[in-house]
Amino acid sequence: MAISLRRKREAPRGRYTPNLWPVWVVAPLTLIAAGALGWVIYHYAYDYFAQAAAEQKPPKPVNINDVLKAAVTALTLIGAVLAGLYAYRKQLLAEGDAHRADASQLAERYTTAAEQLGHDQAAVRLAGVYALARLADDWGEQRQVCIDVLCAYLRMPYEPDPYGAEHKVGEGEVRQTIIRVIRDHLQQPDAPTAWCEYNFDFTNAVFDGGSFSTSHFRGTVTLSRALFYGTVGFGRATFSGDVDFGRATFNGGVDFGRTSFNGDVDFSRTTFNEGCMVDFGGTRFSGMVDFGRATFNDGNIDFGRSTFNGFMVDFGRSTFNGSMVDFGSAIFSCRTVTFGHATFNDGNIDFVGARLSGGAIIFDDATFSGTLFGWGPVPAPAGA
Repeated sequence: MAISLRRKREAPRGRYTPNLWPVWVVAPLTLIAAGALGWVIYHYAYDYFAQAAAEQKPPKPVNINDVLKAAVTALTLIGAVLAGLYAYRKQLLAEGDAHRADASQLAERYTTAAEQLGHDQAAVRLAGVYALARLADDWGEQRQVCIDVLCAYLRMPYEPDPYGAEHKVGEGEVRQTIIRVIRDHLQQPDAPTAWCEYNFDFTNAVFDGGSFSTSHFRGTVTLSRALFYGTVGFGRATFSGDVDFGRATFNGGVDFGRTSFNGDVDFSRTTFNEGCMVDFGGTRFSGMVDFGRATFNDGNIDFGRSTFNGFMVDFGRSTFNGSMVDFGSAIFSCRTVTFGHATFNDGNIDFVGARLSGGAIIFDDATFSGTLFGWGPVPAPAGA
């Protein structure tokens, strides 16, 4: 019997309301408990008044009315407390029902938004973007999931060339809208609907322009193997965590001007193609900076006035093919700046006005067929 009652009383996992004991069990138990409690209170009150009456001179008999009044008052107070607990429990049950209804509604909204994102018509997909963004604002418990869906959309195959066989009419506007929605939610970190604390995975994503300028990324940001076309802006953005651009490809301009990288930055094996204008002017790097094995093809790379405060800046085994790399007035407060085994083919690297404090710049086994100038303490290798 006891085991059966306990099983009925336990609520299955995932439910918002517990299973309750049947009334035919609870009612008799309640009456028995109330009678026992009243009997205990009556005898306790009787003993108290009897002792008080015996201490009087001359001794007086116990006034039963006083005993009954005290017992009834105590029972009334206990009853009021129990009634308050019962009302509180009813409130919790009502809140559980409301929470369940809200969760069901939010799940339906999620399903609808996901279906809209997969629609053939661009206008419907746009509606899905806004619906999912609104859902993320309303559904804090699943906000990361909504963000992941938007990021996943950008990771899907995309042909930016309007004359390409796989190009979809209106797809570029849908993607630009996603980028704008994300950027708008990264502007005010203290806003209740801000997405700054969340993670963004843009692995293999295709960016046909767009801007994340002045955004605040406090989680991890992954853009490895991403493809960038047109002009993409990260100017004056703040990255509090690690950022991964490894193996990304830039085919247009990219603006990192006055950006703050407070974690490690990975641009290893990244490719900057012909005509790419890369602006790191005034950028602040506080962690390790890795451009190892990166390829710069006939573009302009500006690190002017940048500050490097991390442990190492690594351009080891990078290839500069006709590129103009400007470190003018940059400040290197890191331990090591290495261009070991780097290859400079008909390009220029400029350190005019740059300062190195407490570390060393290394060009071991680097190959030059271009020009290195502006760095007085470091002799150019043979053939420079």
